[in-house]
Amino acid sequence: MTPSNADSTGCTTHLTQTAGRSTDGAMAAMWAGLLLTVVATLAPYVDRVSGHVLADHIRDGYPRYGPERVGHAVTAWLVLLTAAGVLGILGWAGSMWAVRVDMAWARWTATSMFVAGTAVALTALLTKDTSGEVGLAPLLGWLGMLPAGAGLVTVGLLWRTPSRSGTQT
Repeated sequence: MTPSNADSTGCTTHLTQTAGRSTDGAMAAMWAGLLLTVVATLAPYVDRVSGHVLADHIRDGYPRYGPERVGHAVTAWLVLLTAAGVLGILGWAGSMWAVRVDMAWARWTATSMFVAGTAVALTALLTKDTSGEVGLAPLLGWLGMLPAGAGLVTVGLLWRTPSRSGTQT
């Protein structure tokens, strides 16, 4: 029999350490993914005040852009990357919660988040703009891919563990 406990609503949740099943490795990978997502989300802001990799990339692709127009393009990227980062952080948090409380659908949720996050990161990394170059500076695009690596590890670890029997109420 699998150890379980009932919460205040009467719902039964299985403990994350059940007979032969541990999600410690997956949780560690998810914490790493969450941290990498935060880093990838903040990196463009650090770049804006110090490195100017994104601004230089835009200026190189559009040499006729003045400083104001380059600034607007950088701001547009910051908005897009921040929105993607916030959604990624929420996806990690939701997946971590589902795994921690051992919800029956946790593996599917984590897999869906991995596929969606990887698709967004690849789109940002590979999509060319009207200049013929990729729109996002490659350094920032590759930083955005790092959480996908943690997602791949997470999904692999979650699917390696045996499925628990029973359902949530």
